[in-house]
Amino acid sequence: MRPRKKDRHLPPCVYYKHGAYYLVRAGKWVNLGRDYASAIHKYATLHSRSGTNMGALIDKALADAHERGLKANTLEQYGIAARRLKDAFAEFAVADVQPKHVGQLMDAYRKSPNFANRMRSLLKMAMDHAVRVGMRDANPVLSIERFDERQRTRYITDEEWRAIYAEASSALRCMMDIAYYTGQRIGDVLAIRLTDVSEQGVSFRQEKTDKRLLVEMSPGLSDAVERAKRLHRTRPLYLLGQRNGKIRSYRGARDLFARAASRAGIKDVGWHDIRAKSITDAKAQGLDAKALAGHSTEAQTNRYLRGKTTARVKGPSFRQSDGY
Repeated sequence: MRPRKKDRHLPPCVYYKHGAYYLVRAGKWVNLGRDYASAIHKYATLHSRSGTNMGALIDKALADAHERGLKANTLEQYGIAARRLKDAFAEFAVADVQPKHVGQLMDAYRKSPNFANRMRSLLKMAMDHAVRVGMRDANPVLSIERFDERQRTRYITDEEWRAIYAEASSALRCMMDIAYYTGQRIGDVLAIRLTDVSEQGVSFRQEKTDKRLLVEMSPGLSDAVERAKRLHRTRPLYLLGQRNGKIRSYRGARDLFARAASRAGIKDVGWHDIRAKSITDAKAQGLDAKALAGHSTEAQTNRYLRGKTTARVKGPSFRQSDGY
């Protein structure tokens, strides 16, 4: 909802027009009267009676998501989704939201199907709670289907990698190299402790799957690890941690990479694409890409593989009879 340019003393969704005060929600105008004090009293009565506020309901759903112990990256996406949802439904009471409104929201984000589905999931959680506590009789989200999520096909070429690398700081170069040589998710890479590093390799306990694996030490990985160690004046807890010793946040690493890519003129690229490049390159080099990724099935690994070559195939032959 856009900030007011006038009548900023009025509560949310209340407007003064034609000599009277109105409460406007979901396109409905409720006359609160001509007297300011009486209008505010009536507004407060309606506000408390409706159980109102979608913002509070969405905040409750977000808090529930945190209590469920979801992964940090998922919670960050839900946080962004919550802000968008509160903007979209700022003028709605909980009881006013209908399936058509959810459908309109999804249509507005059709070009970003993955994010639209995150908003739908959070809104569904909110409305499930509203049904449980008697604020609604039914969940309006259930009749609106999720979008099919497109599989990402972006592959960082070696030339693009070198261009971004040239614009990266020493810390970012270490992060990029270690992420590439280990093939792990960025959250797991940032969480590497010095005690996880040995002559044999780097040990991981994947946050998403809880799977343990050891990525064997290679010349490239060893060099990146040693460079990362030299970034710290004292012995740190985290190999790629901040100067204050704390773990580096996903958002901080993401922004560093995004700025380097922008300076290099490389578009539509993110940390997730480094993992895809690592797994794709490992597969092309005849290595066990599924084991590197920590996946339990080939189908999971195939989602990360990016087609770099055109398959060469042969069609069937057809033997025609004599005379034709």
